[in-house]
Amino acid sequence: MSTYTRVSVTSSLEDTQNKVQQLHDEGFKKDHIYVLTHSAEGTDYVAEYTGAEQISMAEEGLFTSIANLFRSRGEELRAKIMALGVPEGEAARLLTELEWGKILVLATPTLKEEEEENLVMYPSSGFQPPFL
Repeated sequence: MSTYTRVSVTSSLEDTQNKVQQLHDEGFKKDHIYVLTHSAEGTDYVAEYTGAEQISMAEEGLFTSIANLFRSRGEELRAKIMALGVPEGEAARLLTELEWGKILVLATPTLKEEEEENLVMYPSSGFQPPFL
């Protein structure tokens, strides 16, 4: 399986559902397969129909999510796409596809179990609020 984000552009719900299933069959976990349309309502519908996820604050990060509240829809979509590791130039091209009514299917790789066991976590050197 690839270590990069896989991106597909589809034209219909049926094609999207088939792509989501194909990615799952290739080894991508269901909670790492995302769908995106130009409208928030469309994304909700497609995600529910296909069983895929939506790009949320967990993927975007807190600051990007807050910034998206003040961005245009196009800028918000570009930030969501880039949050999954897509380069800026490709994100701009994909944004054009969304404007034409296409549906994006994005799949991010997951760590293998042996990689998770070797993962080293370091404590934050930032401010830690006191326990009350």
